[in-house]
Amino acid sequence: MQEENTDLENDELYEHFRFTASEGQEPLRVDKYLMNFVENATRNKVQQAAKAGNVLVNDVAVKSNYKVKPHDVVRVVLAHPPAENLLVAEDLPLDIIYEDDTVIVVNKAAGMVVHPGHGNYSGTLVNGLIHHIENLPTNSNERPGLVHRIDKDTSGLLVVAKTEFAMAHLSKQFFDRTTERLYYALVWGNVEEDEGVIEGNIGRSLKNRLQMDVFPEGDFGKHAVTHYKVLERLTYVTLVQCKLETGRTHQIRAHFKHIGHTLFNDERYGGNDILKGTTFTKYKQFVQNCFKTLPRQALHAKTLGFTHPKTGEFMRFNSEIPQDIADCLEKWRTYTINSKDEV
Repeated sequence: MQEENTDLENDELYEHFRFTASEGQEPLRVDKYLMNFVENATRNKVQQAAKAGNVLVNDVAVKSNYKVKPHDVVRVVLAHPPAENLLVAEDLPLDIIYEDDTVIVVNKAAGMVVHPGHGNYSGTLVNGLIHHIENLPTNSNERPGLVHRIDKDTSGLLVVAKTEFAMAHLSKQFFDRTTERLYYALVWGNVEEDEGVIEGNIGRSLKNRLQMDVFPEGDFGKHAVTHYKVLERLTYVTLVQCKLETGRTHQIRAHFKHIGHTLFNDERYGGNDILKGTTFTKYKQFVQNCFKTLPRQALHAKTLGFTHPKTGEFMRFNSEIPQDIADCLEKWRTYTINSKDEV
């Protein structure tokens, strides 16, 4: 039994997370800091990691009460490699709406993570894809087949490359902004203009790494442009169509929060609070029922268009509005009609 005890100091430690504290970082306990930056982290997990010597600041192991300061480099290191590097094929149900020898178009269900990472190491789209197809090409991040992605709780269309040539061709289309991507989003408030453009650099929030913020052009983040058109006004919420000119992380979610119209039930950006409406108890109960009907952000990647890498044909795919969004919209339509009747 004694031989099974290994000296961890002699084992290789693998970096799982690395964060550099911003210029404006106020003193904050490292356990609280990491909870803001690591998805699915709990304070207890972080404290246990620190107790085991796995939390380093500027390459020195620290206790969980260490106060993070500007420019500190905070790392979490463990004795095993990050699980996202250990891809396992899984027989998962995939809604494949088109497939040939070059590409696959998948209608991703809400709740499915696109690729492993940050606490989601199985049940992802990539786990299902590598079971469905052997030898998918990998992108620069070692993620098989992926040329773009959508958030876990966003539903809708994704194109996957089956060959190296298709990956390069599709990646260039996304880079050159020649693809077509239309989303449907239900947002809080009455969007005044029938159509418009939201511009503003998008980058990681300086306060919460799990969020993206909008910054002045040229200051921080990456250039981002979202075109929108109002489809339906439903009293205290608005259904909009969004056309992406760029494809930044959380682009639609961050842009609409920036203009005061956070996505309905978007927990990460505060849309799971009642942001517009009355103070009546009956109304609050109605909104809570809507949240139960649609337990995620109201965002769906409805249309995807791209030039086929092999044939040169422009292909456009459309998907149906998922049932949870459709049911939520019906509730708001009924509420809107009843509200007009009461006036």
